[in-house]
This record gives sequence, C-alpha cells and structure tokens, in this order.
Amino acid sequence: MENRQGRGVGPGRARRSGQGPLEVTVALDTNRYVDLCRGVDETVALVEEAERVFLPFVVIAELRAGFAHGRRQADNERTLRRFLLKPGVSVVFADDQTTHHYAAVFKQLRRQGTPIPTNDMWLAALALQHNLVLHARDRHFDHLPQLVRV
Repeated sequence: MENRQGRGVGPGRARRSGQGPLEVTVALDTNRYVDLCRGVDETVALVEEAERVFLPFVVIAELRAGFAHGRRQADNERTLRRFLLKPGVSVVFADDQTTHHYAAVFKQLRRQGTPIPTNDMWLAALALQHNLVLHARDRHFDHLPQLVRV
C-alpha cells in the first residue's frame, strides 16, 4: 500500500503479521461508509480485510445530518449502530492534540491556496494524529501528500 507519492505505508499504518494478509488500520470518510452500505466491492473488501476500522466523529455527524433529511432515518440509524458494534470498529474523537494537527493542515492548505471543506480538515487531522489510512473518494485530499490514502 502506498501514499499518493508512491511511498510505502509507514509503521503503525499497515504491516504483515507473519504470513497472513496485510493488516491495515483505516478511517472511513462519509462517502466510503455509504459505499460500504451499498455493497461497493472495493470498500467492502477493505473493511473486511482491515485490522481496525475507525469512523471519525465528524463522519457520524455528517451521516446523521443526512439521515435527518431522508425518509429512512430509523433504518439508517439502526444500520450505523450495528456497524459501530462490530468487532474492530471504533469511533475516533477529536482532542487537544487533534486541534494541533487541524491547525497544521489548515496552515498548509491556506499557504498552498487549496482549501478543503472544514469537516474534511478534521478528518485529515484525525487520520494524521492516529496514523490511520484514509479511505476517501474526494480528490481534494491530494493536497495533503502526508496523508496516506487507499
């Protein structure tokens, strides 16, 4: 697995356990959680193979905001709760250290003249802080080459 610059994934992000499969600790973006629910093969396979899957708090907030405007709010909420109860799935929250990563991401993007949505800056900050591989479709994450993505 490589980041956008073709460099191998660093320590703590992916590793081989003996002769077994590549173990990945991944954070899902909102669009990839939706892909998972829709059965998109790439996302389903990644989640099944991942050692741990994190759903950032901001993704849960975006999902619930979307649920509130839909006709299937109760069904979507049940599906989310079931997913969060699966072994190896956790929520990742922001803390003081996250705010330092957020500030660094903000500064970098501003200096480059390549802003991205606020929620995605939180997602990037959490992924960087916790050495998570980010599974997201949004191309604006390409402006953060230090962010490892699949």
